[in-house]
Amino acid sequence: MTTAVLLGEPLVVELMNTVNAGRDGVTDALTDDADVASWLAAIAPRLEREAGLVLDGDPGPVAERLRTLRDALRVLAAEATDDPRPVAVDVARSEALATLNELAHTRAELVWPENGEPARVLRSPGAPAERALAFLAHQGIDLFGGEQRHRLRACLAPNCLLFFVKDHSRREWCSAGCGNRARVQRHYQRHHGKN
Repeated sequence: MTTAVLLGEPLVVELMNTVNAGRDGVTDALTDDADVASWLAAIAPRLEREAGLVLDGDPGPVAERLRTLRDALRVLAAEATDDPRPVAVDVARSEALATLNELAHTRAELVWPENGEPARVLRSPGAPAERALAFLAHQGIDLFGGEQRHRLRACLAPNCLLFFVKDHSRREWCSAGCGNRARVQRHYQRHHGKN
């Protein structure tokens, strides 16, 4: 079972959120191939629904590239959101862009079943995990190259490293738990000083 927090964000944001802060410091939900397989299994229903991808259980050779993609996305998200938090990865912007573009080998196709609705499907070569990697990279390009970039936010609650897409004008945090922590911290600072 994955240790990543799944918040119902776009899958590319869910990938960025596989790095988080916990009681013991920064945690990585994709530390090894088993973690990657577990995370892919957790998002498999969404991959099938959103990209028509049916995953097998083995991530194969994509684990390291998925972590590289995740780190590149976090660098670009930090820039897009003017994130004041310390950067959890050491990747140059140019390297992040090159990684994203290199991994997004997809093409759009129209699928129109005889008795169904037409749908846009992204196709890419390789095994299912390879196609999932390409789909996530393509989603990253769509996120940063489109209007959704302006709604991407860094959660500024204490001890949170997550990102979210602001889908409501009053939303300030990635989750209710982070909102509660931020309110408790503000209350404490107002009543006990700024220490």
